[in-house]
Amino acid sequence: MNPMPMTTFRALFALPPLVGPLVWGLVLGSTFAPLVMAQSQVVPQAIPVIVAEARVEAFADPVEALGTLKAMESVNLTANVTETVSALHFDDGQRVTAGQVLVEMTSAEEHALLEEGQARVAEAERQYDRVKALATQRAASESLLDERRRDLDAARAQLVAIESRLADRLIKAPFAGVIGLRNISAGALVRPGDLIATLDDDDRMKLDFALPSLYLPDLQPGLVIQARAQALGERVFSGAIAAIDSRVDPVTRAIQVRALLPNPERDLKPGLLMRVEVPRNPRQGLAIPEAALLQRGKDHRVLVVGAGDKVEERRILIGARRPGTVEVTTGLAAGERVITHGTDKVRPGQVVRVLAVDDGTRSLREILEAAK
Repeated sequence: MNPMPMTTFRALFALPPLVGPLVWGLVLGSTFAPLVMAQSQVVPQAIPVIVAEARVEAFADPVEALGTLKAMESVNLTANVTETVSALHFDDGQRVTAGQVLVEMTSAEEHALLEEGQARVAEAERQYDRVKALATQRAASESLLDERRRDLDAARAQLVAIESRLADRLIKAPFAGVIGLRNISAGALVRPGDLIATLDDDDRMKLDFALPSLYLPDLQPGLVIQARAQALGERVFSGAIAAIDSRVDPVTRAIQVRALLPNPERDLKPGLLMRVEVPRNPRQGLAIPEAALLQRGKDHRVLVVGAGDKVEERRILIGARRPGTVEVTTGLAAGERVITHGTDKVRPGQVVRVLAVDDGTRSLREILEAAK
């Protein structure tokens, strides 16, 4: 735009009072009109945003309870007889197999009796066979044969009794599992009821917990549950309900439930306190990231990116929540895009530029780096 010559300014100031303002208006309008038109033709830039698509996911209303872990099988190892321990075949915390010998007790007398019993059985068998051969030839009476058969049966029964007494001097693992801390040493005298050690089958764990009988219609074997233990850093362990007690406690009006949890890494221990979540009302619902929610008084709203990347503010109704995700019951359809990042810079009616779609598998930094 060229500057106005000084002679023109002087001529304008010399005009009569009535004509001067009109001429000044024409001059200024012709001077600044191109600048105003140029500014009105500037197109606003689209605001960059990150969006997420509304998708269908599984939802449920969880019921929480506290439960205690128990081993699938658990036993206190003790002796059946009063005797001295001659040998120990396990260490603290050792894993053993079913039938493995764990403790040997003094059994010298029983071994001697065993040899005596075996000799008696052998002698009784020889006497029986001899009389049987004679009875076949009519050289021995039937009563004598019956007597020798009776002696053989008595010798065999006595041998079985001795073998049973000898077996009581051996303590074997009734099932595979892990041994706890041993409470005896070799040479100690043990009596029936004395605790030698504990044995637990921790391949799977039983989780017992109580729920109000109000939730009884929602409980059934096979229902998947989740459990967490503060001692294990809030790790999530999944399992399923195995059994429901046949009675409701008349005092607390609660019912006992037992779930089974796989324990392949052997992290779960008997006696551990766990927080249990039992799902109620399982359903398929529409899910969006919690970051997309906008609070407008008591209403929940979202910014929807529609056709032509134009923004629309929409009121929605929400249902269940879980970390980072919220269920939408009314106001959205599956596949619609909602703004998760950039909501503070966008107004309804504006056109935006979608940088990326947040699918929940990447962090914000990863999304921004991928969008460069």
